[in-house]
Amino acid sequence: MPLQQGSARARQRTVLLVGIVVLLAALVLAVVLASLLTHGRHELSPKMLKWKDRGTTKNLQEVILGRCYNYITAQHPELGDKDCLKIWESLKDAFIYKNPCNITPEDYQPLMELASHPIPCNKSLFWSKTGDLVHRYTKSNQNFLTLEDTLLGYMADRVSWCGDPSAPGINYESCPKRSECESNPGSVFWKMASKMFAEAACGVVQVMLNGSVEAGAFRSSSIFGSIEIFNLDPDKVSEVHIWLMQNIGGPQSESCSGHSIQRLISILEERNFKIICEDNYRPVQLLQCVHNPDHMDCRLCTNST
Repeated sequence: MPLQQGSARARQRTVLLVGIVVLLAALVLAVVLASLLTHGRHELSPKMLKWKDRGTTKNLQEVILGRCYNYITAQHPELGDKDCLKIWESLKDAFIYKNPCNITPEDYQPLMELASHPIPCNKSLFWSKTGDLVHRYTKSNQNFLTLEDTLLGYMADRVSWCGDPSAPGINYESCPKRSECESNPGSVFWKMASKMFAEAACGVVQVMLNGSVEAGAFRSSSIFGSIEIFNLDPDKVSEVHIWLMQNIGGPQSESCSGHSIQRLISILEERNFKIICEDNYRPVQLLQCVHNPDHMDCRLCTNST
């Protein structure tokens, strides 16, 4: 009998130990699964959301490389030492496999350094709410450069991109707008590029604003009003020329004496800039008139005899 009792107790201990081991294993497995599920939800959350802006441009690599090679070979051969492959890799590294709402200026710093180039004095042309007109003007007049006429701006103009923590690391379906999260790939890129463009300006700089905007030609919330204007260097920039352009046929919501323009002039004067403002700068207005040649606003002045 004692031998049988000992064997029974041994079996009980074995069963108890096995039960404890199974319980511990189950607990460990539960913790691991919970961690993986939590991690997965965190990592996949950006992709699970449907952002409001368009997704990454299809064939982004080919678009960026093609524009880069075109810029440094056909348009500006003096920049032929730029490495387009490295430029693409630095752009890709800035956003791929990253939460599109957690992009930082540091992510883009290598790209900014690789793609930057000198801007000749007196050629910098800033703009707000005049995108189509200002770029038609710089295409017809090589004496001026907008941000989109630099290598950085030329490569990125009208292109979109954003990453995703899960494979393939790029979201082609949708990307966040600034209203959804400010630290998105596009907003951070353009803020950094705009800041660098303003810092490089020297001599006389120009800004083309839209005098037909009902809310006012100058907006403090715009890239020009919030970034570029405060990164112009008074020691390098001698004058700021404001070209206030109204649409052919109006409305003429604001002139150089208007409220928002006076606010802009006040900001510039506080920073010790000399300012000239001109309503409907004639060379640009003539370009507007190409599309409206018979409009009253486009009639040339004639001398009376």
